[in-house]
Amino acid sequence: MALQDIMDRLKCQEAQKNRDGTMFTIEAIMSTNLITLAPSATLAEARTLMHEHRIHHVPVVKDEKLVGLVTLTNVLAATDSFLRDPQNRIHANEISIADAMVSDVATVDVNASLRHAALFIERHKIGCLPVLDDDKLVGIITDTDFVAVAINLLEQLEETEPQMDDFDDIDADVA
Repeated sequence: MALQDIMDRLKCQEAQKNRDGTMFTIEAIMSTNLITLAPSATLAEARTLMHEHRIHHVPVVKDEKLVGLVTLTNVLAATDSFLRDPQNRIHANEISIADAMVSDVATVDVNASLRHAALFIERHKIGCLPVLDDDKLVGIITDTDFVAVAINLLEQLEETEPQMDDFDDIDADVA
């Protein structure tokens, strides 16, 4: 999801907040157009998907269940160096996602607190949280999504901050 799309959804949700008292939700910022892979896919396929969709995190799904997560870091770490002798090099199309993915994936419930999700990402230094609704993968939130929230909140603060013209010049009073 593009940063502008997230910011537009947040502004729409902010308008709704004024009516019903709710705050920003995970559902408002998560990406729902999920790009997923099967465990049998290869690192080459993951790398291609990440490049084409400009993403760094791909949930791994088997029988509609989240079984892992592959990140750009996983892909880069598992890919053999081009500096290695070509005859001995392991190619990305020879490595399955199942061998490179993280299988113990931290997730968040769709109804969880957005603040708690942000704190979890920050404390554990992870880049994303797959979003589940009754064990079904329904979205993903990333650190980039939280940057969009921060930008939205800063814009709201700027709208309410007094302008410098609103203040009397202190130096003029001293003279």
